[in-house]
Amino acid sequence: MSLALDFVFRLSVRVAPALELGETPQGRRRIIPITGGTVEGPLLAGRVLPGGADWQIIRPDGCAELEARYTLEAADGALIAVTNRGLRHGPPEIVAKLIAGEPVDPAAYYFRCTPTFETAAPAHQWLTRTIFAASGERRPDLVEIAVYAVR
Repeated sequence: MSLALDFVFRLSVRVAPALELGETPQGRRRIIPITGGTVEGPLLAGRVLPGGADWQIIRPDGCAELEARYTLEAADGALIAVTNRGLRHGPPEIVAKLIAGEPVDPAAYYFRCTPTFETAAPAHQWLTRTIFAASGERRPDLVEIAVYAVR
């Protein structure tokens, strides 16, 4: 038994500055509003609708636990709900730059996630029956996510 990854699409998710809640019992809570973006790829195209957010916890070990919820509008008008959970970590000086919104080479840190999708649109039901893995890149006002189907 083996696994393979097939590229599905790239998300370019625009984000606003983080809302810093501070240290909570779970860790440092940050909420990053999602303001829009695009979906481009061989199996899905469309846009990221404004209104979602990434609810992050920065653990004491510096690892960020990510949970983003937002909505895609496919080119055919179908709405697709996304829940994207992941981890982002790296050397402390790199993590500090990411949190400060500074540009960082994506090879300098780990950013992987597992998006799941929900939709009522018959043409996009394949999204609800597939496991996905993704790699990400955090820029000052944008998150790039390359999404792969696990086959």
